[in-house]
Amino acid sequence: MSTTPGKILVAQGGGPTAVINQSLVGVVLEARRHRGIERVYGARHGVRGIVNEDFVDLTQETSHNLELVAGTPASALGSTRDKPDLKYCHEIFTVLQAHGIGHFFYIGGNDSSDTVRIVAEEAAKASYPLRCIHIPKTIDNDLVANDHTPGFPSAARFVAQAFAGANLDNAALPGVYLAVVMGRHAGFLTAASALGKKFPDDGPHLIYLPERTFELDRFLADVKLMHERHGRCVIAVSEGIHDASGQPIAAQLAKDLEHDAHGNVQLSGSGALADLLCEEIKARLGIKRVRGDTLGYLQRSFVGCVSDVDQREAREVGEKAVQFAMWGERNGSVAIKRTGFYSVDYELVPLEDVAGKTRVMDDAFISPSGTDVTDAFRLYLRPLLGSGMPDAYRLRPAPVAKVLGR
Repeated sequence: MSTTPGKILVAQGGGPTAVINQSLVGVVLEARRHRGIERVYGARHGVRGIVNEDFVDLTQETSHNLELVAGTPASALGSTRDKPDLKYCHEIFTVLQAHGIGHFFYIGGNDSSDTVRIVAEEAAKASYPLRCIHIPKTIDNDLVANDHTPGFPSAARFVAQAFAGANLDNAALPGVYLAVVMGRHAGFLTAASALGKKFPDDGPHLIYLPERTFELDRFLADVKLMHERHGRCVIAVSEGIHDASGQPIAAQLAKDLEHDAHGNVQLSGSGALADLLCEEIKARLGIKRVRGDTLGYLQRSFVGCVSDVDQREAREVGEKAVQFAMWGERNGSVAIKRTGFYSVDYELVPLEDVAGKTRVMDDAFISPSGTDVTDAFRLYLRPLLGSGMPDAYRLRPAPVAKVLGR
């Protein structure tokens, strides 16, 4: 089939977010403004939908319904955890070629950017005029070349609010509270728990990130110290904490753990790490009131806890992707760059600069103790959380003199 540059295909990959549909709608509405665009197709369930030719015609969607979908969390087209190899990507290219697709947009994280890179290379080998653009998305905030990534600010807002609420609960009924937050290699989301603090003695009192080696004995000593100091302790733990050899702590403490499609220890969606750490605290510190949670999937697509900044930027990366594709001469990945105190600009960076690479937290964001964040991180994150963050207050108690002296 001859090429038809006027046909566009867009897909969503990896974990859903609260704003990924803003990027999808940004692509569709911006594409419909450009002369020569005949059809905008969407692939259901990411790259799997492409190889299965499971397409929907988004050109037929009304602008009103698209706007409603844009404000809805999770992936409207459906997603996939498939991690395509060269053979898989060749099949993707074969389908794109058969349908005469001239522009391919894939919304996702670093694995998705690598898929876009390989598909672009396959098109170049075949001398097929295909423009391939990766649109950033990940709550982990671990894409290189980006100041931050769409999806992260809203997830960070949820984490900050969740810990603010847990801290209030823990202050009312003191004990140890521990919650495990998503982040296999990068601790940005766990670090966001610090933005829920208002008073100096608020939790989280301890934050453990995958950028630092985790030592169980030191962890227990930290918990004991904070519990003695405050009469309670709130702890934020990244699911990706590991020992000096790089082995996940969850794998050390648990006998049986599931593995994902890529052979990695299944960290998300399991309460194992929280339960195991809580058992260690009870057994070795003798603290009776110990509670643990795993925030799990709640972080990704929580309705009603979305950053307005995140929504706006997620829409704009979709729009800019189309503009780069229509007016540019190369493939690439859209990147968010911070300018001024808080504003952003967008650049198209080479796919190989992003594909398959992982960004971690800067050392300047992590306190020397390794159990807290710095003011530099707070200044970095605060504008991303958006407007209308809830606040918490305390009574100013005026003690009444005892009569019985008890």
